[in-house]
Amino acid sequence: MSVSAVAADRSVCAPLPVLGRDVTVPLVTGGEVTYAALDYAASAPALQRVWDDVAAYAPYYGSVHRGAGYLSQLSTDLFENARRTVAEFLGCRAGDQVVFTRSTTDSLNLLAAALPEGCEVFVFETEHHASLLPWRDARVTFLDAPRSHREAVGTLERALAGRDSHGPALVCVTGASNVTGELWPVRELAAAAHAHGARIVLDAAQLAPHHPVSVADLDVDWVAFSGHKLYAPFGSGVLAGRADWLGAAEPYLAGGGASRKVARRADGGVDVEWHESAARHEAGSPNVIGAYAVASACKALTEAGFDTLVARERYLIEKVRAGLAEVPEVRTLSLFGDDAPRVGVISFVVDGWNSSHFAAALSAEYGIGVRDGLFCAHPLLRTLLGSDPQTQGECGAPEAAPGEKSLNAVRVSFGAGTPDEHVERFVHAVKELVTDGAKWNYRTEEGRCVPDTSA
Repeated sequence: MSVSAVAADRSVCAPLPVLGRDVTVPLVTGGEVTYAALDYAASAPALQRVWDDVAAYAPYYGSVHRGAGYLSQLSTDLFENARRTVAEFLGCRAGDQVVFTRSTTDSLNLLAAALPEGCEVFVFETEHHASLLPWRDARVTFLDAPRSHREAVGTLERALAGRDSHGPALVCVTGASNVTGELWPVRELAAAAHAHGARIVLDAAQLAPHHPVSVADLDVDWVAFSGHKLYAPFGSGVLAGRADWLGAAEPYLAGGGASRKVARRADGGVDVEWHESAARHEAGSPNVIGAYAVASACKALTEAGFDTLVARERYLIEKVRAGLAEVPEVRTLSLFGDDAPRVGVISFVVDGWNSSHFAAALSAEYGIGVRDGLFCAHPLLRTLLGSDPQTQGECGAPEAAPGEKSLNAVRVSFGAGTPDEHVERFVHAVKELVTDGAKWNYRTEEGRCVPDTSA
């Protein structure tokens, strides 16, 4: 479906119902307005469908796997069916495991703990900290930010070809940037990794809510994502992929559920036989509701149809980008250029404005929630802004010289639940703030820019 078709067919492209869509917030200038949630890249609002499914299950809540009672057995079936639903959503191969975790960060730390001895890790500096930092016990090669898909693949190939050993290696790459929204050439990077004997893990936190992700089609070894970015509540995540490294590693957490047999030895010690399935890394009572919520979100997105969701999102992206392009003082951030495919994540800076001040004004004066700062991707922001580490300026600094370098930016992000009015209000607010300035005074409080209500 083309963008023009999406714009014309409101019955097809209506936003999916999400929680909070009717919440009103006060404006510092007086009155209230319906809240425009444009911070999906941090946490997407839960789908109403997901919330309804969780509420329907809640009275039947029970601990899984070890209970003989009806509710425990029902919960066990629901938990394991959720695992199968996620595997289908991700296009997993036969033999792949789906491990439920707390988040993308937790998933990648789990994989980091399962790396075989001597494993080398290759990661671009453009990654979110969740995929940049977990590899503390491995030899890590950080790759410079590429400026095109071709350069990304070439950079990785040269790095892998230059390895001084033939031991295990892992490449970690994002599917869509949490800063620029740009899609990465995952399939090509996977091919490069495998050609040089390396494996690859895909951070799909920003990709899975917006585009279909298939482990088999992309030929990645693992994929990780978070429920709270996939329109499910907080506290659930997934690591899915090959079982061998996970099965050979010590359990991520030691405890009940991960252990198959525990016996005392004659010398007073303990012998433990660990599970070989996903349970090996799911010690303790699992987050059944979280797993069920993730599965419900997977079903909801699949049933809505990614072709339709992608087309509608492209329409919203173009509305935002076209609006920002009309403001000369606004510079959007990009690695791969204006024509690069992307999801609904756009970061920008405004000449003469500190980003914290600008985001605070959007919230206080227009009821728009965006994010400002470095977005847990500090090396990437420094590359995009051409800045060296430096102390951030105080907020409320419209007198700053145009073009002044800053180590923060504003990020607007949206998705399947975003109505047209929210992005239209955002574009109007940006233009008005740049043209007329803020209507209110702001001050710094505990490192944040907030409206000054002391007068």
